[in-house]
Amino acid sequence: MESVTASFKRFFKNKNTVTIIGVIIILVLLYVGYSTQINQAVEPVTIPVATETIQPRTEITDDMVQEIDMPNISVSDNVIQDRSQIVGKYSNINTVIPEGSMFYTDTVISESELPDAAFTKVKAGEVVYNFPVDMETTYGNSIFPGNKIDIFMKVGNGEEEPIMVGKLIENIEVLAVKDSSGKAVFENTSEERSPSMLIFGLPGNMYSLLKKASYMDDLGVELYPVPHGGQAPNQGATEISTQQLVDYINAHSVDIPIDDGSNDASDLVPTFSSNKNNNMKMTIKFPEGCGTDYTCSYTVDDEDPIIVNRKKVTVTFKNDGNLTASVTEIATGEVHTATTSVPMANDEE
Repeated sequence: MESVTASFKRFFKNKNTVTIIGVIIILVLLYVGYSTQINQAVEPVTIPVATETIQPRTEITDDMVQEIDMPNISVSDNVIQDRSQIVGKYSNINTVIPEGSMFYTDTVISESELPDAAFTKVKAGEVVYNFPVDMETTYGNSIFPGNKIDIFMKVGNGEEEPIMVGKLIENIEVLAVKDSSGKAVFENTSEERSPSMLIFGLPGNMYSLLKKASYMDDLGVELYPVPHGGQAPNQGATEISTQQLVDYINAHSVDIPIDDGSNDASDLVPTFSSNKNNNMKMTIKFPEGCGTDYTCSYTVDDEDPIIVNRKKVTVTFKNDGNLTASVTEIATGEVHTATTSVPMANDEE
């Protein structure tokens, strides 16, 4: 027994023996650790994938999702592994989920998170305008979000009324281009979409002006966009360009006064009075400042507007007709209009 013990002692005192045993132990530990990591990496996990290509802003239904096994190493931290976190949600804007693709946390959002980028860009005090277009009026779908455009207006049919064409509003920034279904034309998608509307924001007075013009088809009015010439600045005020077109629109429409609790606006609305002895003579009273602070004009029936720079104007009628007077604030473009019929009843005794 003592000889066996002595032999073991001599064996472990041998430096070469100890080195070999140490190397063997290290190799075994490395093999075990490597095998464990490999097994964990290739261990299959079940994840949802798309059964078809899913376009942006699309609700993800149950039949669009199937589950497959994938090696754990190929699944990153931002991959959604729970099917219930996908079905009933939406594909993110400007995101196409290809067939067979995994679902990632930044490509799937809830319905309440779906933004409309166009509306978020509307400036304070502006109203969203939906301007109808087609492939031709967008120059072969060449007007993009962020482009600056001008709105031109054509009046008359060349027969009863001479044709007049001019720039009505200029330097408008396009916020979105959408098709007839309301989908963004230039989204990252494989679908072919045709432009149906340009979305942009306008100050309230310009919105009202453009909207009134859009209802004047019977007068031969046509509106169409034109890309803004030259290098349009990123910053710049949208402004009314042609006062003559503005006067034409106002002469063929009536503004409904809005009571905001202030008398300032009502003071700018022109008033009418008739001559006691001849109610075919109508006197228009304008506010102070015509020609400086305001553009004052009047229109008889369907004739061209006449601009005046004085406070009172008397108009004589030979036959019954309509008289329209307008005051446009030069600083803001806001228009105040009044219309009356001639002869006007004389209220004075």
